[in-house]
Amino acid sequence: MRALNTAATGMLAQQLNVEVISNNIANMNTTGYKRQRAEFQDLLYQSVERQGASSSDAGTVVPTGVQVGLGVKAGSVYRVTEQGNLTQTGNPYDLAVAGEGYFTVQLPSGENGYTRAGNFAIGPDGQLLTEDGYVVSPGITVPLDAIDITISQQGQVQALSPGQTAPQVVGQLELATFFNQAGLDPQGDNLFLESAASGPANTGTPGSAGFGRISQGFIEASNVNAVQEITALIQAQRAYEMNSKVITAADEMLSTSANLRR
Repeated sequence: MRALNTAATGMLAQQLNVEVISNNIANMNTTGYKRQRAEFQDLLYQSVERQGASSSDAGTVVPTGVQVGLGVKAGSVYRVTEQGNLTQTGNPYDLAVAGEGYFTVQLPSGENGYTRAGNFAIGPDGQLLTEDGYVVSPGITVPLDAIDITISQQGQVQALSPGQTAPQVVGQLELATFFNQAGLDPQGDNLFLESAASGPANTGTPGSAGFGRISQGFIEASNVNAVQEITALIQAQRAYEMNSKVITAADEMLSTSANLRR
């Protein structure tokens, strides 16, 4: 009774589907979060009668044959990197990328991390930091006596100090893009690492060809759509229930066979 194992693979697949959906819903308010989508593949097929096989001495062939599938498996969990809505905060150190690109972060390990979460802050020495205290690369140091900070759409950071009539340039932000954004290695804490699947980072100035612009005083909200996720959750739940009913039906069929009397 192949239906037992086949339906079991279906239940496992929908369990993974619900886990992915639940993670999306849990991160609805996570800055810069990109929703994920579970994708599945059918398993191997058992050929009871192979298509194209000879069916007579006259040269006739079987047009379709009989192949019975063995279920489903997880193919991948794909990250959807579409733009999230920009939310105004009024904080001059909150930055959002409108378009392509990631902020580069210097990790304690010496590696470069990449993030879309631009809810930054200033450290005690004036450096621009993430909420975990990691330095935003290239290092931007704001004068401690600065009374106003302006960050242009092209990532140029200007500070106005007391007694000055014009702001002074104190740094230039850069963005990193990847040929395959979905291939980045997620580390948690809104950080990603470069991987063999993502390809190497391509850095450039915000607003130039292929790079998004910086919006000061904004953060990028999660791109999770609550209605879509709830709909997908209901579909996954119904699919799980149907697979469980297949197992129940197969069990009853086996029970009927076992109770046959002459």
